[in-house]
Amino acid sequence: MAQKSPFLISGGGIGGLAAALVLAQDGHPVTVLEQAPSFGEIGAGIQLGPNIFRMFDYLGLTEAVNRVAFFPPGLGMNDVRTGEKVVRVALGDIARATYGFPYGVIYRADLHQVFLHACQAQANVTLRTDARVESFTQTDDTVSVQLAGGETLQAAALIGADGMWSRIRETIVGDGKPRVSGHIAYRAVLKREEVPAHLWSDDVTLWGGEKTHLVHYPLRRGELFNLVAVFHSNKYDEGWNTFGDTTELNERFALACPQVRELLGKIETWKMWVLCDREPVKNWTDRRVTLLGDAAHPMLQYLAQGAGQAIEDAVVLREALRFTRDNVTLAFQKYQQARYLRTGRVQLTARFYGDIYHAAGVQRELRNQMFQSGTESAGFAGLKWMYDGIEPSKLFQ
Repeated sequence: MAQKSPFLISGGGIGGLAAALVLAQDGHPVTVLEQAPSFGEIGAGIQLGPNIFRMFDYLGLTEAVNRVAFFPPGLGMNDVRTGEKVVRVALGDIARATYGFPYGVIYRADLHQVFLHACQAQANVTLRTDARVESFTQTDDTVSVQLAGGETLQAAALIGADGMWSRIRETIVGDGKPRVSGHIAYRAVLKREEVPAHLWSDDVTLWGGEKTHLVHYPLRRGELFNLVAVFHSNKYDEGWNTFGDTTELNERFALACPQVRELLGKIETWKMWVLCDREPVKNWTDRRVTLLGDAAHPMLQYLAQGAGQAIEDAVVLREALRFTRDNVTLAFQKYQQARYLRTGRVQLTARFYGDIYHAAGVQRELRNQMFQSGTESAGFAGLKWMYDGIEPSKLFQ
């Protein structure tokens, strides 16, 4: 068998490791370049729609994910001020029957570990830390990557999975800084014993209101309780690991119903991040260099699809390479052609759902009517196109 083309991947997050795994499974030598001193994920819980579990099945990771995931029985929305139920959608067996796969939630670090361990089990994956990509050049046959310490690496291709503030995107797309949404998120995780029984729920529950919302759900088989509070703010601080101001948080939720205020009061320390995205673009590839995940299509978190779309990217990229018989430049073009409309739709729909969750007045009444009808395109039923996911075997026929 001919030697497979070697790949370099900038970024060792979920998307970068997913790409490394699929390439390695097909025999490609892969080097993952992570700029941090160690491989790890910052953040708390993330939701995993059926489309993502479809990818786990394809990758052979279902059992590993199931060991650390939690499968909520329902997905619901309440009014943050009045406490009234807006809508609840049953998950569990119903989600499996509808989409063929479940709806789950997971600790981000646990999901990252699943991919990290899978990559470590591949002999042709090299994992490097303290390896910051500064720039790249390319010829017709190779890509040369310059690291911050002066080292130069060569490969057949480079994948930029280096996140929202991607340096590789700067060269390919050149669209400047991310778009600041004006929304800020505070996140925290409680142990189960720290949550009063009357406030615990196995559902994924969102309390939505004017310019604010709180979402919570269990993690790690019900051992932990994840909380994310979002509100409109003018603050801007790059990154995911800044300590939040509880005074501002409490001010924003001062008119919330007692259940929400009690939950917020259980948290002594919050981590915060400013929610950003970018405008969808049609091209994120330059010959032997392409982007993946947040580097290609960063999105707001309102559809809980950031990690999932990065994993889908990796699967589509593999199928494109298979279809083109490892013609890298052609495969990268086919990959982005197959992805940009779907990921762009998720980006724009996530913005819309941010407005829906934070609605007031007539917009709030319309939201409630649409969600409760179960048939309107703006309700949960309108996301079937997303949760149905992709069928890898039918991508390039």
